[in-house]
Amino acid sequence: MAISAKLVKELRDQTGVGMMDAKKALEATDGDMDKAVDFLRESGQMKAAKKADRIAAEGLAKVYVDGNTAVVLEVNAETDFAAKNEKFTNLVETIGHALLKAKPQTDEEAAQMEVEGVSLTDYINQKIAVIGEKIALRRFKVYEKTDDQSFGQYVHMGGKIATLVLANTTDPQLALNLALHVSGIAPEFVSEEDVDQARRDHEREVLTEQAKNEGKPEKIIEKMVDGRMRKFFAEICLYDQDYLLDDSMTVKELLDKENASVVDFRRFAVGEGIERKEEDFAAEVASQMK
Repeated sequence: MAISAKLVKELRDQTGVGMMDAKKALEATDGDMDKAVDFLRESGQMKAAKKADRIAAEGLAKVYVDGNTAVVLEVNAETDFAAKNEKFTNLVETIGHALLKAKPQTDEEAAQMEVEGVSLTDYINQKIAVIGEKIALRRFKVYEKTDDQSFGQYVHMGGKIATLVLANTTDPQLALNLALHVSGIAPEFVSEEDVDQARRDHEREVLTEQAKNEGKPEKIIEKMVDGRMRKFFAEICLYDQDYLLDDSMTVKELLDKENASVVDFRRFAVGEGIERKEEDFAAEVASQMK
Protein backbone atom coordinates (compact mmCIF):
# COMPACT_ATOMS: atom_id res chain seq x y z
CA MET A 1 0.00 0.00 0.00
CA ALA A 2 1.03 3.63 -0.50
CA ILE A 3 2.38 5.19 2.69
CA SER A 4 1.51 8.84 3.18
CA ALA A 5 4.09 11.42 4.21
CA LYS A 6 1.80 12.37 7.12
CA LEU A 7 1.90 8.80 8.47
CA VAL A 8 5.67 8.63 8.10
CA LYS A 9 6.07 11.92 9.98
CA GLU A 10 3.75 10.71 12.74
CA LEU A 11 5.79 7.54 13.24
CA ARG A 12 9.05 9.48 13.11
CA ASP A 13 7.83 11.96 15.74
CA GLN A 14 6.64 9.12 17.96
CA THR A 15 9.81 7.01 17.77
CA GLY A 16 12.65 9.39 16.87
CA VAL A 17 13.88 7.27 13.94
CA GLY A 18 14.79 8.73 10.55
CA MET A 19 12.26 9.33 7.78
CA MET A 20 13.44 6.42 5.64
CA ASP A 21 13.45 4.01 8.60
CA ALA A 22 9.92 5.10 9.50
CA LYS A 23 8.74 4.59 5.92
CA LYS A 24 10.34 1.11 5.72
CA ALA A 25 8.68 0.10 9.00
CA LEU A 26 5.26 1.23 7.77
CA GLU A 27 5.72 -0.54 4.44
CA ALA A 28 6.69 -3.74 6.23
CA THR A 29 3.56 -3.57 8.39
CA ASP A 30 1.04 -2.37 5.76
CA GLY A 31 0.73 1.03 7.40
CA ASP A 32 -0.24 -0.30 10.85
CA MET A 33 1.19 2.24 13.29
CA ASP A 34 1.29 -0.05 16.34
CA LYS A 35 2.91 -2.87 14.39
CA ALA A 36 5.40 -0.40 12.89
CA VAL A 37 6.43 0.68 16.38
CA ASP A 38 6.91 -2.97 17.36
CA PHE A 39 8.89 -3.52 14.16
CA LEU A 40 11.25 -0.68 15.05
CA ARG A 41 11.59 -1.89 18.65
CA GLU A 42 12.38 -5.43 17.57
CA SER A 43 15.03 -4.25 15.10
CA GLY A 44 16.65 -2.04 17.73
CA GLN A 45 16.17 1.12 15.68
CA MET A 46 14.03 2.89 18.29
CA LYS A 47 16.59 2.37 20.99
CA ALA A 48 19.35 3.54 18.65
CA ALA A 49 17.38 6.67 17.73
CA LYS A 50 16.78 7.58 21.36
CA LYS A 51 20.49 7.34 22.07
CA ALA A 52 21.60 9.18 18.93
CA ASP A 53 22.22 12.50 20.72
CA ARG A 54 24.21 10.93 23.57
CA ILE A 55 27.97 11.28 23.73
CA ALA A 56 30.02 8.16 23.01
CA ALA A 57 33.63 8.98 23.93
CA GLU A 58 34.82 5.63 25.32
CA GLY A 59 35.48 2.50 23.30
CA LEU A 60 38.29 0.66 21.60
CA ALA A 61 40.87 1.34 18.89
CA LYS A 62 42.20 -1.77 17.14
CA VAL A 63 44.27 -2.98 14.19
CA TYR A 64 43.47 -6.08 12.12
CA VAL A 65 45.64 -7.53 9.36
CA ASP A 66 44.85 -10.11 6.70
CA GLY A 67 47.72 -10.73 4.29
CA ASN A 68 48.34 -7.55 2.32
CA THR A 69 45.32 -5.72 3.76
CA ALA A 70 45.14 -3.98 7.13
CA VAL A 71 42.67 -1.75 8.93
CA VAL A 72 42.87 0.52 11.96
CA LEU A 73 39.55 1.56 13.50
CA GLU A 74 37.96 3.27 16.47
CA VAL A 75 34.55 2.16 17.74
CA ASN A 76 32.93 4.21 20.50
CA ALA A 77 30.53 3.49 23.35
CA GLU A 78 29.25 5.73 26.12
CA THR A 79 31.05 4.15 29.07
CA ASP A 80 34.34 2.42 29.71
CA PHE A 81 32.35 -0.34 31.41
CA ALA A 82 30.57 -1.19 28.16
CA ALA A 83 33.83 -0.92 26.19
CA LYS A 84 35.31 -3.72 28.31
CA ASN A 85 32.26 -5.94 27.87
CA GLU A 86 32.82 -9.08 25.80
CA LYS A 87 29.82 -8.24 23.60
CA PHE A 88 31.43 -4.92 22.68
CA THR A 89 34.90 -6.37 22.06
CA ASN A 90 33.34 -9.03 19.81
CA LEU A 91 31.45 -6.29 17.94
CA VAL A 92 34.69 -4.37 17.29
CA GLU A 93 36.39 -7.51 15.99
CA THR A 94 33.42 -8.32 13.74
CA ILE A 95 33.42 -4.81 12.28
CA GLY A 96 37.19 -4.91 11.83
CA HIS A 97 37.08 -8.12 9.81
CA ALA A 98 34.15 -6.82 7.75
CA LEU A 99 36.22 -3.74 6.88
CA LEU A 100 39.12 -5.98 5.83
CA LYS A 101 36.82 -7.89 3.50
CA ALA A 102 34.85 -4.96 2.02
CA LYS A 103 37.76 -2.46 1.94
CA PRO A 104 35.54 0.65 2.00
CA GLN A 105 37.21 4.02 1.51
CA THR A 106 34.43 6.28 2.82
CA ASP A 107 32.03 6.34 5.76
CA GLU A 108 29.14 5.98 3.32
CA GLU A 109 30.64 2.82 1.81
CA ALA A 110 31.29 1.39 5.28
CA ALA A 111 27.70 2.07 6.41
CA GLN A 112 26.35 -0.06 3.54
CA MET A 113 28.83 -2.95 3.75
CA GLU A 114 27.47 -6.31 4.86
CA VAL A 115 28.04 -7.42 8.44
CA GLU A 116 26.48 -10.74 9.47
CA GLY A 117 23.87 -10.53 6.72
CA VAL A 118 22.77 -6.91 7.23
CA SER A 119 24.24 -3.45 6.61
CA LEU A 120 26.73 -2.08 9.12
CA THR A 121 24.16 0.54 10.16
CA ASP A 122 21.54 -2.12 10.94
CA TYR A 123 24.14 -4.34 12.64
CA ILE A 124 25.17 -1.53 14.99
CA ASN A 125 21.53 -0.67 15.73
CA GLN A 126 20.89 -4.29 16.68
CA LYS A 127 23.86 -4.25 19.04
CA ILE A 128 22.74 -0.96 20.62
CA ALA A 129 19.52 -2.76 21.59
CA VAL A 130 21.56 -5.54 23.23
CA ILE A 131 24.36 -3.53 24.87
CA GLY A 132 22.13 -0.60 25.85
CA GLU A 133 24.46 2.25 24.88
CA LYS A 134 25.09 4.43 21.86
CA ILE A 135 27.70 2.75 19.63
CA ALA A 136 29.44 4.27 16.64
CA LEU A 137 32.17 3.39 14.18
CA ARG A 138 33.89 6.75 14.53
CA ARG A 139 36.73 6.35 12.04
CA PHE A 140 38.78 3.80 10.15
CA LYS A 141 41.47 3.51 7.50
CA VAL A 142 42.08 0.53 5.23
CA TYR A 143 45.54 0.07 3.71
CA GLU A 144 46.75 -2.38 1.09
CA LYS A 145 50.43 -3.15 0.63
CA THR A 146 52.69 -4.87 -1.85
CA ASP A 147 55.04 -7.73 -1.03
CA ASP A 148 57.88 -5.18 -0.88
CA GLN A 149 56.13 -3.24 1.86
CA SER A 150 55.34 -3.91 5.53
CA PHE A 151 52.66 -2.99 8.03
CA GLY A 152 53.73 -1.71 11.41
CA GLN A 153 50.98 -2.19 13.99
CA TYR A 154 50.79 -1.37 17.66
CA VAL A 155 47.86 -1.30 20.11
CA HIS A 156 48.50 0.39 23.45
CA MET A 157 46.75 -0.37 26.77
CA GLY A 158 44.44 -2.97 25.26
CA GLY A 159 42.88 -0.54 22.82
CA LYS A 160 43.24 3.02 24.10
CA ILE A 161 45.60 3.87 21.21
CA ALA A 162 45.97 1.99 17.91
CA THR A 163 48.60 2.76 15.29
CA LEU A 164 49.06 1.42 11.79
CA VAL A 165 52.04 2.33 9.57
CA LEU A 166 52.50 1.45 5.90
CA ALA A 167 56.23 1.45 5.13
CA ASN A 168 58.44 0.79 2.12
CA THR A 169 60.53 -1.90 3.77
CA THR A 170 60.59 -5.68 4.00
CA ASP A 171 61.82 -5.49 7.61
CA PRO A 172 58.81 -6.11 9.89
CA GLN A 173 60.79 -5.06 12.99
CA LEU A 174 61.54 -1.66 11.48
CA ALA A 175 57.86 -1.24 10.63
CA LEU A 176 56.91 -2.18 14.20
CA ASN A 177 59.44 0.28 15.63
CA LEU A 178 57.97 3.03 13.47
CA ALA A 179 54.50 2.19 14.80
CA LEU A 180 55.85 2.41 18.37
CA HIS A 181 57.29 5.83 17.58
CA VAL A 182 54.06 7.13 16.05
CA SER A 183 52.07 5.79 18.99
CA GLY A 184 54.34 7.48 21.53
CA ILE A 185 55.14 10.80 19.81
CA ALA A 186 51.90 11.33 17.84
CA PRO A 187 53.07 13.11 14.68
CA GLU A 188 50.38 14.52 12.39
CA PHE A 189 52.16 14.21 9.05
CA VAL A 190 54.80 12.02 7.42
CA SER A 191 56.96 14.91 6.13
CA GLU A 192 57.01 18.69 5.75
CA GLU A 193 55.68 18.34 2.20
CA ASP A 194 52.41 17.01 3.62
CA VAL A 195 51.71 20.18 5.65
CA ASP A 196 49.33 22.38 3.69
CA GLN A 197 50.45 25.89 2.76
CA ALA A 198 47.74 27.63 4.75
CA ARG A 199 48.95 26.05 7.98
CA ARG A 200 52.58 26.90 7.16
CA ASP A 201 51.66 30.53 6.45
CA HIS A 202 49.61 30.81 9.64
CA GLU A 203 52.41 29.42 11.81
CA ARG A 204 55.01 31.69 10.21
CA GLU A 205 52.75 34.69 10.77
CA VAL A 206 52.28 33.83 14.45
CA LEU A 207 56.01 33.26 14.99
CA THR A 208 56.86 36.52 13.23
CA GLU A 209 54.49 38.47 15.51
CA GLN A 210 55.98 36.72 18.55
CA ALA A 211 59.48 37.80 17.52
CA LYS A 212 58.33 41.38 16.96
CA ASN A 213 56.63 41.45 20.38
CA GLU A 214 59.89 40.25 21.93
CA GLY A 215 61.53 43.38 20.53
CA LYS A 216 63.91 41.51 18.24
CA PRO A 217 65.69 43.56 15.54
CA GLU A 218 64.02 43.42 12.12
CA LYS A 219 67.16 42.09 10.44
CA ILE A 220 67.29 38.89 12.56
CA ILE A 221 63.55 38.16 12.80
CA GLU A 222 63.49 36.15 9.55
CA LYS A 223 66.35 33.88 10.68
CA MET A 224 64.69 33.42 14.08
CA VAL A 225 61.40 32.49 12.47
CA ASP A 226 63.14 30.01 10.15
CA GLY A 227 64.65 28.29 13.21
CA ARG A 228 61.33 28.18 15.02
CA MET A 229 59.64 26.80 11.92
CA ARG A 230 62.10 23.90 12.00
CA LYS A 231 61.03 23.20 15.59
CA PHE A 232 57.39 23.42 14.50
CA PHE A 233 57.92 20.81 11.78
CA ALA A 234 59.78 18.59 14.27
CA GLU A 235 56.70 18.62 16.49
CA ILE A 236 54.21 17.56 13.82
CA CYS A 237 56.20 15.73 11.10
CA LEU A 238 57.37 12.14 11.57
CA TYR A 239 60.53 12.50 9.47
CA ASP A 240 61.74 15.55 11.43
CA GLN A 241 61.29 14.00 14.87
CA ASP A 242 64.04 12.50 17.00
CA TYR A 243 63.64 8.72 16.76
CA LEU A 244 61.95 7.41 19.90
CA LEU A 245 64.24 4.38 20.27
CA ASP A 246 67.48 6.28 19.52
CA ASP A 247 67.34 10.06 19.84
CA SER A 248 70.82 10.44 18.34
CA MET A 249 69.10 10.43 14.94
CA THR A 250 65.89 11.63 13.37
CA VAL A 251 63.35 9.24 11.88
CA LYS A 252 64.39 10.40 8.40
CA GLU A 253 68.05 9.61 9.15
CA LEU A 254 67.02 6.15 10.36
CA LEU A 255 65.00 5.49 7.22
CA ASP A 256 67.78 6.73 4.93
CA LYS A 257 70.16 4.39 6.72
CA GLU A 258 67.76 1.47 6.22
CA ASN A 259 66.90 2.48 2.63
CA ALA A 260 63.25 2.69 3.67
CA SER A 261 60.41 5.23 3.77
CA VAL A 262 56.93 5.69 5.20
CA VAL A 263 53.98 5.83 2.82
CA ASP A 264 51.34 6.78 5.40
CA PHE A 265 50.13 6.13 8.95
CA ARG A 266 47.14 6.52 11.22
CA ARG A 267 47.13 6.88 15.00
CA PHE A 268 43.74 6.69 16.73
CA ALA A 269 43.42 7.55 20.43
CA VAL A 270 40.00 6.68 21.84
CA GLY A 271 37.82 9.72 22.42
CA GLU A 272 40.43 12.11 21.04
CA GLY A 273 38.76 15.40 20.14
CA ILE A 274 35.33 14.42 21.49
CA GLU A 275 33.87 16.88 23.97
CA ARG A 276 32.90 14.79 26.96
CA LYS A 277 29.87 15.81 28.98
CA GLU A 278 30.44 15.99 32.73
CA GLU A 279 27.77 13.92 34.44
CA ASP A 280 26.41 14.58 37.93
CA PHE A 281 25.94 10.97 39.00
CA ALA A 282 23.81 11.81 42.06
CA ALA A 283 21.52 14.01 39.96
CA GLU A 284 21.22 11.29 37.32
CA VAL A 285 20.22 8.70 39.93
CA ALA A 286 17.72 11.13 41.44
CA SER A 287 16.16 11.79 38.05
CA GLN A 288 15.79 8.07 37.44
CA MET A 289 14.01 7.63 40.78
CA LYS A 290 11.34 10.21 39.87
